[in-house]
Amino acid sequence: MESPARPGWLKPPPPNGPKHTLHIVSGKGGTGKTTIAASLACALATEGRRVLVCEVEGREGISQLFDADPLRGAGERRLVRTPTGGTVHGLSIDPENALMEYLETFYHLGLAGKALDRFGVVDFATSIAPGLQDVLLTGKVYEVARRLIKGLPQPYDAVVLDAPPTGRIAKFLNVPEAVADLAKMGPIRSQADSITALLRSEHTVVHLVTLLEDMPITETCEAVTDLGPTKIELGAVIANMATPNTLDHDQLVRAVQGELPIMVPGLSEVDNKALAAEFAVDAQRMLDEDQRRSRLDELRLPIVEIDQDPLGIDTAALFGIAARLRDQLSGEVRA
Repeated sequence: MESPARPGWLKPPPPNGPKHTLHIVSGKGGTGKTTIAASLACALATEGRRVLVCEVEGREGISQLFDADPLRGAGERRLVRTPTGGTVHGLSIDPENALMEYLETFYHLGLAGKALDRFGVVDFATSIAPGLQDVLLTGKVYEVARRLIKGLPQPYDAVVLDAPPTGRIAKFLNVPEAVADLAKMGPIRSQADSITALLRSEHTVVHLVTLLEDMPITETCEAVTDLGPTKIELGAVIANMATPNTLDHDQLVRAVQGELPIMVPGLSEVDNKALAAEFAVDAQRMLDEDQRRSRLDELRLPIVEIDQDPLGIDTAALFGIAARLRDQLSGEVRA
């Protein structure tokens, strides 16, 4: 089964307005979703474009990837200039600061809001109304993403959100349900409706990161089902840390069965046999990955593969992954 045609969401915004301003990246823990989110931001930051990558889990994963100072409490800050001529900025969003900003914007509390924080009102509010925390976090993302759409100051050409894991992503993005028991009207309800309108618009897309392993794929499939009712557009499934492979299926089968001879000049017969046995294990893993790809094909979403990097992840590796994302997702992005 062939995957659908590759999407055009890495293309520059069309003349009649931006498309896919907000890219939401989710994935099961351990799949490398933060790495993919940072790499996607680099892929989008071409030819003078400004891209913001946001995190909401307070793990400082973004700053660590770019070898930068912690983002928490630092506001929006430039992280890196990409080889393709754009800039990537970072923002760490936490519910406490988001609530303070919300109180100032809608109720003009200012110093009074900070005083409430000292008395623990912020923790109290988010504990008795857990849905409020997600509304506050998505609300800040909404604020930075809408700048370009609304022609507001300091816009970003794209915003990438390193979102919560797939097991929680549908609940995190289901803002109307989160506020249903909190407010029927007023500023909270109004902001929730605005957030929902952006999430369900053509400007927003969700990408899911997985490994070619059973549990991450299962969680990815469940996330696709869970996201259906939210009416948010799904983008690509990104199979991260795949095993590099240049052999066809028959060659892999022969390798597993010990029928693919390996003769490395300079090695003894014993060493060559040991090398063949080791490769048989790798070949079996590649065959298993091929079988799991068929499960992803059933989702009828574009599939992107990022090979495992044996040297680990640093800024140069992020740029490399960004280049592979551009190559696989759109041939029309000029480096």
